[in-house]
Amino acid sequence: MKTTIKTAILFVLLCALILCGCACGKTKADAQHPRVGYTYAPKSVHAVSGRQGVCTQGDFYWVSGSATLTKYDRNWNVVAENTDPFKGYTLQVNHIGDIDVYRNELYLGVEYFMDGVGKNIQVAVYDGDTLELKRVFPFRSDTGQAECSGIAVDPDSGTVYMSSWIDDASSEYLYMYDLGTGDYKGKLQMLSAPKWIQGVACFDGCLYVTCDDGDADSDAPDHMYRIDVAEDGKTGTVVLEKTFDDVTRQGEIEGLSFDRTRREFLLLYNRGARIIAGMPSGFYDGYTEEVHEVFVYSMQ
Repeated sequence: MKTTIKTAILFVLLCALILCGCACGKTKADAQHPRVGYTYAPKSVHAVSGRQGVCTQGDFYWVSGSATLTKYDRNWNVVAENTDPFKGYTLQVNHIGDIDVYRNELYLGVEYFMDGVGKNIQVAVYDGDTLELKRVFPFRSDTGQAECSGIAVDPDSGTVYMSSWIDDASSEYLYMYDLGTGDYKGKLQMLSAPKWIQGVACFDGCLYVTCDDGDADSDAPDHMYRIDVAEDGKTGTVVLEKTFDDVTRQGEIEGLSFDRTRREFLLLYNRGARIIAGMPSGFYDGYTEEVHEVFVYSMQ
């Protein structure tokens, strides 16, 4: 009887340890023993009109182009579109990166981007129905952020994260703003930082980034990395989460999103155009235009 009780206690303790290990951000992964991530099974592919970012909430999807916003219903039919999203800005802007949505408001990292260089970076909030600009966060120019490739909202910590695509010291960090006040909160250092970040998202206590670190000319795939955030919120361990060797054709990875209700992962991927210094520059053989697709994966 005592042996049975001890066995039961040990079993409960073991289950508790396993559950704790599955809580992303609560344990530290290392290079030798990284925490096992999710598995992603391809489910469907949808052609869209934007090449930058995707997000979802409720029964809708939103997709950003460099200078467009489009809203889709659950069947990927267009229900709203804004082809002039830069009305109302006091600074010159021409580029939208990856996007996120919270309480039917779209969060955009907006900037003026040309030949791999960004300036006039702003956190902009748009109405999820009309796709019109509502307000802009005051950007801190002394943070070291040199570009904005993506943005993510974490309601649990009340934080808006911004990523940088440029391959320099500034892209080793994610830049944090207060979701409620818009005030700058500091930056999170990624250890070791991945290269060419295109999008960022929050899911189940972790941060995820997509990186254009493959080579389409060599048919080498791009990747997604998970960031296990330390308890102080100032650093995060970077672990490879997925290699995208299952897309239609290798090209340029972009934004990402997680559908929490349906346990689905969404990825925006471009193919057909040659990209030089972040700008489309001609096409690969067999293409006369760039193709933008959202890949939907089921998660386990």
